Amino acid sequence: MNNPYIKTSIGLYLNFFMLGMINIIIASNMGNLSRLYDVTPSQVSFLVSAIGIGKLAALFFVGRLSDKIGRKPIIIAASFLYLLFLLGMPLTSSYYLAFAFAITAGIANSLLDSGTYPALIESFPKKSSTATVLVKAFVSIGATVLPFLISFLAANGIFWGWSFFILGILYVISGVYLFFMPFPEVENGDTSEDEESDKEQDKKALKTKPSMMREGLAIILIGFTSTALFVVWQTWLPELGEQFIGLSEHDSVQLLSYFSIGALVSVILLAVVLDRFIRPITVLIVYPIIAFIAMLLLFFVESYPVVLVSTFLLGLFTSGLFQLALSIMTDFFRKNKGTTTAYVNIASSAAFILVPIITGSLVDLIGISMTLVFDMVIAVLGILLALYIASRRRKIFS
Repeated sequence: MNNPYIKTSIGLYLNFFMLGMINIIIASNMGNLSRLYDVTPSQVSFLVSAIGIGKLAALFFVGRLSDKIGRKPIIIAASFLYLLFLLGMPLTSSYYLAFAFAITAGIANSLLDSGTYPALIESFPKKSSTATVLVKAFVSIGATVLPFLISFLAANGIFWGWSFFILGILYVISGVYLFFMPFPEVENGDTSEDEESDKEQDKKALKTKPSMMREGLAIILIGFTSTALFVVWQTWLPELGEQFIGLSEHDSVQLLSYFSIGALVSVILLAVVLDRFIRPITVLIVYPIIAFIAMLLLFFVESYPVVLVSTFLLGLFTSGLFQLALSIMTDFFRKNKGTTTAYVNIASSAAFILVPIITGSLVDLIGISMTLVFDMVIAVLGILLALYIASRRRKIFS
């Protein structure tokens, strides 16, 4: 039987394909933006923090707004807010105005998340996990494509701002397209499927009740560390390649493609093996361990092939951790899922704000290598938190 929302999903996934590009567009144009605004690369990295500020501020109201007025207007509004960001960034020479545009992008990000995830779940209720996993896949594909677009523009002497403008045009097309597409009715109450799921979950006997101040706080902190692991590389990988490893500007930007390919492989891998062969908590332990080893290789071995392999591994073993943290949170705390997952989302947004500020300050004070050291510390912290959750899980669930 044909699903009436197949065409709608095309526009939704296109938005996240472009979001994958937006996630790394500041890092990929760090040199161009620093010259345009007459600031240091570290100050440009603070624009990533501004996106996090906008996203965090919007998180407190966009979820309720999505439930109240529907998914379609929220998603279309996000498209046109992104247009403001994508046109404004290359056209202004004011750093402060660019900061405001970046905050706008963060608000758009929250709108897009709050509208798209529920819309996909409501459009494909029997395949909701697959539908939402595909979001991450399209994000990774977009992040893989952008460095090639930037290289094409540079090779042909085309203004670098077109990497922004093209995305702006695509967001307008997507917004207009989705305006004419059908969306499912908003589900505000518990469906019979949800009630059946809750009954099934209640069959799992608990030895002891989980505590928000123990297990909950640890999972919230994993929301921070899992996002921080990823944000460091999205922000600093090109600069790290150029300044620390000694690559050309072109080759440094291309590292983002290898990182994004690794992230895409991770999404596909998790979709296949998760819950069938491996538990989410195991992934939260194993992934940061391998990522830590890849960082050590990157820090001590200057061979270009090793750099490429390490970059791919970092994309592979830092992607998908945040989504698993959300899954574990709902497993521990089965009631008020919206509220408890919001805590994890807020921690993630805090990472988007704080990580570029902290790493930018470390780079100014000590050097670019401190981005690697910082992320290794974050990886160790994430491993310790996941081990704690694993031990508590054995004590809580029978």
